[in-house]
Amino acid sequence: MVQYIAKKWIYARKFNGEPKLDDFRLEEELMPEIRDGEFLAKAEFLSVDPYMRIYILSYPVESVMIGGQIAQVLESKHPDFPVGAYVFGQFGWRTYAICNPAGIETRKPYVLPEFGPALPRSLGIGALGTVGNSAYFGFLEICRPKEGETVVVSGAAGAVGNIVGQIAKIKGCHVVGIAGSDEKCQWLKEIGFDDAINYKAADVEKELKQAAPDGVDCYFDNVGGQIAAIVRKQMNQRGRISVCGTISMYNGNPVQVEDPQRDYVWKQLIQEGFSVHRWTDRWFEGINQNLKWIQEGKIKYRETITEGFENMPHAFIDMMKGGNVGKAIVKV
Repeated sequence: MVQYIAKKWIYARKFNGEPKLDDFRLEEELMPEIRDGEFLAKAEFLSVDPYMRIYILSYPVESVMIGGQIAQVLESKHPDFPVGAYVFGQFGWRTYAICNPAGIETRKPYVLPEFGPALPRSLGIGALGTVGNSAYFGFLEICRPKEGETVVVSGAAGAVGNIVGQIAKIKGCHVVGIAGSDEKCQWLKEIGFDDAINYKAADVEKELKQAAPDGVDCYFDNVGGQIAAIVRKQMNQRGRISVCGTISMYNGNPVQVEDPQRDYVWKQLIQEGFSVHRWTDRWFEGINQNLKWIQEGKIKYRETITEGFENMPHAFIDMMKGGNVGKAIVKV
């Protein structure tokens, strides 16, 4: 019998402000034999995402750090997860995992569909996974864009934001991205955004008026805070806001902004937050459509890949500071 020793990153200390390297601890664990209904998988790619900063706060200190990964099944006593298959699962920051799907009610693992020989498997935690579905469903179902409308995306060079902007272009919209560097803004224009604003260097309110002279119809919000307040003021009647995240406020005290209620009333704005798992029953609809758009060249993807499982905390901290362009991934 082969014995597997898993490495795992422990959430060792409650975050205080920005996550720090010594908030995590690397441990090893001897994996037990699998039982009926279980499978054992070895991690290949792991995801680092902003939501982890907030969601982990509901777990006790000393838990394995949460997160999704792509892994290969090495042993199986489950007919739906054969040996050799590649799966996506919420297995946490660990190199080996044992999973019993029957014991999971939400965010169940699944075998990755075929992406074709030209596309990397890592897309299964990016544009062809939770990230891509967040863009697909969170934008189309909540913003309901119409051809000719103006769409603004914050955190636009991040994993979800860039895909939202490209879907908006597919739907015939005028798209403005807000990102954190000139390099990111240049990339957004290269993949089809009509305009991009570097919020760290620009007068966002002034530049947004120039980029969207007819006002904003749809806003996909990844950041919250002052950026959201500025965009909201320039929204048109019956504008729609989809809230995917509020990363600007994850690491510190909430930013004080002007009371938004008057805008919601006077402009009759509609704002809705979401968790992508609302659309679990349509999961592969999103993956298949995004795959089709990628194959047609209508969606371009970009990954920031960190090599080595030992660098998980580094990759996470860098991503939280905006160091990634596109999807942040760790390759084991």
